[in-house]
Amino acid sequence: MIVYDGHCHVASTDFVPRAFVEGVAENVHSRLSARGAAPDPGRIADSYQAQLQDHLADGLVAEMDRAGIDRSVLLVPDFSHRMACPLTPREMARRHHEIRLRHPGRFWVYVGVDPRHGPGNLAFFEAALEDYGFDGVKLYPPCGYSPSDLSLYPYYEICAARSLPVFVHTGPSVPCLDTQFADPLNIDRAARDFPGVDFVLGHAGVTNVQTAAYLAAHRTNVYLDIGGFASAATLPSWPVHLNRLFRMGVNHKVIFGTDWPLGRMTGGLRGIVREVVEGPTVFAGVPRRDRLLLLHENLLRVLAPASRPAAATPRAAGRSRS
Repeated sequence: MIVYDGHCHVASTDFVPRAFVEGVAENVHSRLSARGAAPDPGRIADSYQAQLQDHLADGLVAEMDRAGIDRSVLLVPDFSHRMACPLTPREMARRHHEIRLRHPGRFWVYVGVDPRHGPGNLAFFEAALEDYGFDGVKLYPPCGYSPSDLSLYPYYEICAARSLPVFVHTGPSVPCLDTQFADPLNIDRAARDFPGVDFVLGHAGVTNVQTAAYLAAHRTNVYLDIGGFASAATLPSWPVHLNRLFRMGVNHKVIFGTDWPLGRMTGGLRGIVREVVEGPTVFAGVPRRDRLLLLHENLLRVLAPASRPAAATPRAAGRSRS
């Protein structure tokens, strides 16, 4: 069975800011310390940092091969407005292009965008699409903006013209970032104003599921991603959770994703994919046709849609920014 991973990252300190790693460690320490003695947050951060040394994605490709994952989406978040980053967004874009050339046919790439970089960033965005042939856009609203902010609309116009999807982080993040922008409902205005753009809500099949499923059921261009399902601290049994999700009637809108390298702490990609595809729980009662949608066909639909509504002129041109 063909398996595509719609949510991956290169496990490299070149792309993941130290402050983000420290935020993850802070959350882990809080959870562990409530149950007794816990390692110092700095030690936890150092442990995570040591796992982020796969700078050319060779290790990721080897993991994909062992797991039977044919191809993955590499997401390139832009944290630069909130954290010190080793590379600039332009440098990260170039490096991801080089990684894709190194591993032909294994990756799609969604380039990171932050609308606060100013008008010049739009030119960089268009050049990156032209020069590197990237496949979509990655937004990280907890860095301090709504995905329906009007400053993003010029990017969405380009996405509509090029039939590119927009991947939007939703749900929890590290403590120093802004939770209010991570609600899935923040995408509703943009999804309405740009019916020709597919919006994929990252993690929305794991957190805020009822709200996100409602959006996906009633907005033809809104999809859910299940990235991080095997590492979610709030799920006592992720196979049971996924099976419940896959019975909600929105399987035509759910995209399989792991949020690698999170899975390194839970047995690696091979164990995760084996449990999903071959385990007794995840696909119990789920028709085979829906399994194909979930594991690869839905992702292909947002990457290469056969048809879309004509791109609309934003109806919110006179509104204040949200």
